[in-house]
Amino acid sequence: MILRHAAIDDLDLLRRWDDAPHVANTGGDPDFNDWDWETELDREVGWREMLIAEVDGRPIGFLQIIDPANEESHYWGNCDQNLRAVDIWIGEADCLRKGYGTAMMKHAIGRCFADPAVTAILIDPMADNVAAHRFYESLGFRFVERRFFGPDDCFVFKLDRAAWREGERHA
Repeated sequence: MILRHAAIDDLDLLRRWDDAPHVANTGGDPDFNDWDWETELDREVGWREMLIAEVDGRPIGFLQIIDPANEESHYWGNCDQNLRAVDIWIGEADCLRKGYGTAMMKHAIGRCFADPAVTAILIDPMADNVAAHRFYESLGFRFVERRFFGPDDCFVFKLDRAAWREGERHA
């Protein structure tokens, strides 16, 4: 698996993934969660990476890593410095339950913690998405709080660098 930067050439692919039932069914208010791909894919900002996961040259998923303290919408509210937040989904339905999500998250975690200043990673699955909660916990994330982001009822999970290191030693 490789992660490459998402580009405007990925616009149709990302729109198709947005409309895929398995992505849309993860919840969230579609109006609140509009990615505005046409604008954002052409915009370089220092607080965000938008990545496409590929397996054998085939795009299979999307990954976004942001600095929540510095991203301009202030989605996460007032955050400490030196955190990262991740959004992830598998876009291709035939790629679900094959370990690609785990591989994507491991790549993302490594990418986040490659910066020695980063102390922890946040993620915010929908409160009713129990499978996602189990998935993130299996990677070492721990539940922090239940929180509304706009209309979306979410659970916030956090992976501290120390917990990640400990997990890596025992893997």
